[in-house]
Amino acid sequence: MTPSTPSADTTISVRGVGKTFPAVARESRGRAVEALRGANLEIREPGFFAVMGRSGSGKSTLLHLLAGLDQPDCGELWVGGSAIHAMTEAQLVLYRRRSIGIIFQQFNLLPTLDALENTILPGVLDRRPRKELEARGEELLAELGLQGRIHHRPDALSGGEQQRVAIARALLFSPPVIFADEPTGNLDSVSSEVLWRLLREIASRHQVIVLMVTHEAVAAAQCQRTFILHDGRVVGEFESYGIDPAELAHRTTELARPS
Repeated sequence: MTPSTPSADTTISVRGVGKTFPAVARESRGRAVEALRGANLEIREPGFFAVMGRSGSGKSTLLHLLAGLDQPDCGELWVGGSAIHAMTEAQLVLYRRRSIGIIFQQFNLLPTLDALENTILPGVLDRRPRKELEARGEELLAELGLQGRIHHRPDALSGGEQQRVAIARALLFSPPVIFADEPTGNLDSVSSEVLWRLLREIASRHQVIVLMVTHEAVAAAQCQRTFILHDGRVVGEFESYGIDPAELAHRTTELARPS
């Protein structure tokens, strides 16, 4: 497949974003949880990128906001030329369905549907022509090496195969941006290596942004650039592809130190 030309809307911009959650957990001792505190992040070109931070740093909150699964308390979120922070709930539903792809750690496949049916489900919900959807789904599954598995249900697929079905579903509408939330969390090391390589190839071949949230240095080392999130703020970024994971973890620790 010939690589496509980068879209002018293949961008992510996070500007002064804040998000606070009411205290519900016993550990919070009645205090609200400030997940993001004026976070800023800019990506202006296609590629495979990581947001890395330890548990509680705010990385999952940031991804959920960018994916339109929640709204910020303040600041601006721009994805592919769209102002996510200003959208209504109805607009966010269409944004999630048509304008981005999301890959979850838990795969989120429906157990009663086969691989092809799971892949084209967003298009079915969007009332697109079934014949066109099936042709597109078969093309994507073949590209991901699943041409012989399209009529298998999730329980007949390995974890790595299920995640590839989830990737095919994310690519259905050819979005300029794909978000991946700890996508290898349920995979073994071999399947994880395959998935990281696949995401990097997808970013290059389809000329899209793939933004992965992770807490693993070995995962971030597969990305061309890593943004470090600490206590709700992006505290630094650096070119990360090919860096030894131990060195990457050390850089992350240094950036997260109090100044």
